[in-house]
Amino acid sequence: MPTDAAFDDVRDDVAAAARRLAAEGLLIGTAGNVSARLPGTDLVAVTATGVVLGECAVEHISVVDAAGAVVAGDLAPTSELDLHRAVYASGGAGAIVHTHAPYATAVACAVDVLPVLHYQQLLLGGEVRVAPYATFGTPELAAHVAAALEGRSAALMANHGAVNHAADLGAAVDGALLLEWCARLYVNASRLGEPRVLDEAQQAAVIEAAIARSYGRTRPSAEGTA
Repeated sequence: MPTDAAFDDVRDDVAAAARRLAAEGLLIGTAGNVSARLPGTDLVAVTATGVVLGECAVEHISVVDAAGAVVAGDLAPTSELDLHRAVYASGGAGAIVHTHAPYATAVACAVDVLPVLHYQQLLLGGEVRVAPYATFGTPELAAHVAAALEGRSAALMANHGAVNHAADLGAAVDGALLLEWCARLYVNASRLGEPRVLDEAQQAAVIEAAIARSYGRTRPSAEGTA
């Protein structure tokens, strides 16, 4: 069992992520939730239900076990706990962010998939699927989202919002911000006409170029390595 200090460190990180997402406009009031796995365990620190996320603090974060039972904290966890548990059970996630970001939610109300208009979206795994609608907090919604996330780090939720997962909270928050940017791009492009979508060959070429050029990573200049 992790120490109390380990609990508090992860709880503090989750609270800070919630505040940042609220400051960015991706979480409004009590709508949305954030979680992170405690390294090396099946325990998850998650925002409590009814918390104003822009004011989230350590005391607003509960820690639950694999069965969903609270093992630390005084508040009941988010009503979307089943969703978080389903995504963690799918494997690979170290942190999860569920937002009601305005552009991502708008897209989720109108289309079945967010296509790739810009190569940056490939960081999310490609086109972003829209999980079928189900009532919030239900096992049906959790199953729909887990399926939509297969092979992806992001999914939209029909008439509801968005979910991002990553190895850690920083990456999950960055993914949520990128998804909102991609959704805004799609909405704005659609106002001008039919958006041009990158096809599979174009996407593959981007991936090949990114690998060859170490895209997105700092590296010494040629002069600096001479």
